[in-house]
Amino acid sequence: MVLAVAGTLLLTLPHTPTMAAAVHGRHPAGTTPTSHPSTVTQSALTAPATAPAPSPPVAALPPHGDGTAGDRTIQEALETAWPADLQAGDARRLLTLGRALLRADATGIGRTAWPAFFPDRKQTVTPPAFTRFRIQAAIARRGPRPGQAVVHLVWAGADRVGTYTDGRITDWHFTRTYTRKGGSAWTVQPPRI
Repeated sequence: MVLAVAGTLLLTLPHTPTMAAAVHGRHPAGTTPTSHPSTVTQSALTAPATAPAPSPPVAALPPHGDGTAGDRTIQEALETAWPADLQAGDARRLLTLGRALLRADATGIGRTAWPAFFPDRKQTVTPPAFTRFRIQAAIARRGPRPGQAVVHLVWAGADRVGTYTDGRITDWHFTRTYTRKGGSAWTVQPPRI
């Protein structure tokens, strides 16, 4: 399970435009390469290679069932694997929205705040899908395109038959929308199927 979480983290890491451009031999609009392969000097080719800067150590993920004791380690691992790239105010708003949406989805509490996701079911009472719900870690980062963001949550809960599992992963995708008065808000996108 630890390998699955680590693999999912690696697969969900965003690729920066500069990194993707370098891999494909293109440069983002408005930038110029500092050197082109055909203009590299002989001294650059014979210069000793320098070792890359060591990456910060990543704490080992806690064992499953560790409870709240492992939550801080999971949060730190997420932050190390996916460095912050949003303004602090946007990140706080997105985390608040993402946590509330996940709580509504998993437990049924607060679904009225999300009518597009949860149709009005006043006449049908359904038991919550999860109990003993807890968010273990959460980060908000830029999405793949400008004006998009992703809230990545790791959480724990017991399903309807009572099986408690931690390390569950949910991603919510948001798009920035603008108001007529010049303000902006984040709108959650429908789940990808």
